[in-house]
Amino acid sequence: MISGIVTAFTLGFLYFVSAIPAGVAAHAPVWAAAIAAWCGYSAGGTAVLLAGVPMREWLLRKLKINPRPDPAKLFWRIWHRFGLWGLALIAPITIGPQATAALALALGESPGRIQLAICAGILPWALLFGALTALGIHGLHGN
Repeated sequence: MISGIVTAFTLGFLYFVSAIPAGVAAHAPVWAAAIAAWCGYSAGGTAVLLAGVPMREWLLRKLKINPRPDPAKLFWRIWHRFGLWGLALIAPITIGPQATAALALALGESPGRIQLAICAGILPWALLFGALTALGIHGLHGN
């Protein structure tokens, strides 16, 4: 079970979409994998927020993200329409917590507000992927 929790946490930090199923595959209960993935994802955003400006600049360069508005790109359309909360909601399946934190910092959001949005934005996805994983396991055991 510990290896499943560590797997879910680590993948949550790096790439959330696969975190819960991988944690369950590594023998963690679905609920534990979902919580560990949520914690790992939140820790990813926290790491950038604690590292501050140097980390933000490195991520922007590494991911080739331009912090100047471009209305042709999905990110900027969402940012203009929904702001930080829209970004936090799509981040788990797009750019992840580190890039989200870096972008939001670059756009002038406060670290506390960013962390709250990152932690809240992942919850619907954690519930959805947890439920889908549980349904998949139930389907496998039902046959």
